[in-house]
Amino acid sequence: MNDGAYYLAGYCIECALKACISKATVRHEFPDKKKVDLSYTHSLRGLLGVADLEKALVQESKRDAVFRNYWDLVQSWSEHSRYSTTSSETAKKLVEAVGDRNHGILRWIKLHW
Repeated sequence: MNDGAYYLAGYCIECALKACISKATVRHEFPDKKKVDLSYTHSLRGLLGVADLEKALVQESKRDAVFRNYWDLVQSWSEHSRYSTTSSETAKKLVEAVGDRNHGILRWIKLHW
């Protein structure tokens, strides 16, 4: 596992959250400028808010401690990570947090798009 896997796993969650935002956008409707502006970010926490998933995240975190730990790990990702070296162990943990079939962040986001 290398640095590439680490930052791609983070971008995977970013794109998944943006898919949720996109799905909530009504065709032929003029979008809210503030929502559009807030969508132009790499901040996973910010995108979670724009996607209106904060309550759902709190509920899932209360229900599933593994998920909560995974979210804590995933939200520490930054697009700036592509400019730094990441240990193989850290990359492996992030990929697991994103892709775990039972508790993973991507699995949960897919429930909302």
